[in-house]
Amino acid sequence: MEEGTGDSENLRAGIVAGNSSECGQQPVVEKCETIHVAIVCAGYNASRDVVTLVKSVLFHRRNPLHFHLIADSIAEQILATLFQTWMVPAVRVDFYNADELKSEVSWIPNKHYSGIYGLMKLVLTKTLPANLERVIVLDTDITFATDIAELWAVFHKFKGQQVLGLVENQSDWYLGNLWKNHRPWPALGRGYNTGVILLLLDKLRKMKWEQMWRLTAERELMGMLSTSLADQDIFNAVIKQNPFLVYQLPCFWNVQLSDHTRSEQCYRDVSDLKVIHWNSPKKLRVKNKHVEFFRNLYLTFLEYDGNLLRRELFGCPSEADVNSENLQKQLSELDEDDLCYEFRRERFTVHRTHLYFLHYEYEPASDNTDVTLVAQLSMDRLQMLEAICKHWEGPVSLALYLSDAEAQQFLRYAQGSEVLMGRHNVAYHIVYKEGQFYPVNLLRNVAMKHVGTPYMFLSDIDFLPMYGLYEYLRKSVIQLDLANTKKAMIVPAFETLRYRLSFPKSKAELLSMLDMGTLFTFRYHVWTKGHAPTNFAKWRTATTPYRVEWEADFEPYVVVRRDCPEYDRRFVGFGWNKVAHIMELDAQEYEFIVLPNAYMIHMPHAPSFDITKFRSNKQYRICLKTLKEEFQQDMSRRYGFAALKYLTAENNS
Repeated sequence: MEEGTGDSENLRAGIVAGNSSECGQQPVVEKCETIHVAIVCAGYNASRDVVTLVKSVLFHRRNPLHFHLIADSIAEQILATLFQTWMVPAVRVDFYNADELKSEVSWIPNKHYSGIYGLMKLVLTKTLPANLERVIVLDTDITFATDIAELWAVFHKFKGQQVLGLVENQSDWYLGNLWKNHRPWPALGRGYNTGVILLLLDKLRKMKWEQMWRLTAERELMGMLSTSLADQDIFNAVIKQNPFLVYQLPCFWNVQLSDHTRSEQCYRDVSDLKVIHWNSPKKLRVKNKHVEFFRNLYLTFLEYDGNLLRRELFGCPSEADVNSENLQKQLSELDEDDLCYEFRRERFTVHRTHLYFLHYEYEPASDNTDVTLVAQLSMDRLQMLEAICKHWEGPVSLALYLSDAEAQQFLRYAQGSEVLMGRHNVAYHIVYKEGQFYPVNLLRNVAMKHVGTPYMFLSDIDFLPMYGLYEYLRKSVIQLDLANTKKAMIVPAFETLRYRLSFPKSKAELLSMLDMGTLFTFRYHVWTKGHAPTNFAKWRTATTPYRVEWEADFEPYVVVRRDCPEYDRRFVGFGWNKVAHIMELDAQEYEFIVLPNAYMIHMPHAPSFDITKFRSNKQYRICLKTLKEEFQQDMSRRYGFAALKYLTAENNS
């Protein structure tokens, strides 16, 4: 019954009636057989969707998986980093350059919102490895509610010349009666939906699939002029001519939730559901009487902690992963009885990282003076983002330390903010939470690594830069010849204890607020050493940049070239994370130059969880002291005699 392409009404009734028995008859997939999945993915939004799809597949799977991602350069950068840092056992990922495939399909005009990438499933026989015999092809807006191995097992049911496994289209689109003069592409009855496809690649190649779809598309385009539903129109036109190619999948393998579909006839019970397809531009706002259930299922995976999916597949030998082996080796060398074990372990923790979580578009200025503001934050500092964007018009690179659920809260917050949505030059990199410490220096390194301008302003999220600082820094870069000299330009830091501050528009206004006690030099009350070497007394009257010397515990905010050293990852939470970096800049013979007309102001906030731990936990302070000493010994080894001054300075301080 399923194999034919006859009366679809009888067919559907039969499928629904036969749902439960259907599962019992499926041939079992071998225990460690690898399941191959192909997905076309382009851009920032689709990369986010792919993650939810992959989570739903990983949650239910019991087999090794091999993902074949046909991706543009943006999606490849995002997803390659994500999978490398996710480190899921028995998962392999290969990328294929979608931009190189454009010429294969660019001759086909397409009106569908998926654009040129919506046609790329047509060329998979050519794109995927020649020795790959079969593959499951999925759209990015798919959610799995069962083990994908069940779908893989359906390949065993193909007979004769069947090479495509597809579910019937559940809307009336191809019947051509949706509106007056509606003229869809030719299709067999209701046609088929290409959100889920089983492709028998070896047979398709022998049948000359490439030639088959091209000739059909050329012929139909003479009358139709363009496709409306991208690859789906062409697949259907080919099937109309060659119905023997199709094995019709039961419709629970692609429950289509666009408006006006008959998806409700695909299931009688929740247990019947296998795959949900959000194939409407409305996505989660679609009309369906069970949409609340579907939405909750989708949100479960959207907000599910991806770290929990790093499960071993017992009994299946995993491919040796060099990163994973190195990590295990490093961890095994640590002493678990060491009271600072947790601190040391954090240094080697691989945090799952999703780069460019939102759309990003920026071309650095052609004069090579461009500066990116770099900062890191967690959920409790989100409210600073809008204010920073109003003060700094240049590019920004941010690392956000969030859980999966918080990442979705952040997404909703950002999408609801006119200020943030009006900016495409702010890069948001999500580093997912793991372990008990705030990995402040890892976050800084992630944000620094993805700076696209020659210079970066290493700031903190609680500071508002003065208005006009971006342009002033670009002029200073030229004036101080940062391109050819090792300099760190210091932006003097101040603070207010007032939540509502009338922000000073000029240095003169700032000085008068300083005199009135509305502003203070940063950490003046609690940690004078951190910024004392900036020499605020000299800054008051300075009109030209001046040099200052490094002193113990100095931690100014600086502008440096992009090639400056990374932050040291051993420092987590509160304490010494910036001090160590400034010390390293000094060891590498950077000159510290204070800018006379630049300033930034720290805004008040509740104490962070980490500073509270530092103040209340004696062991925390002991471990920080131990890490400091080890860092200084490392400095002596790396920089020799020149680094002895750090030990002396520390002993005197």
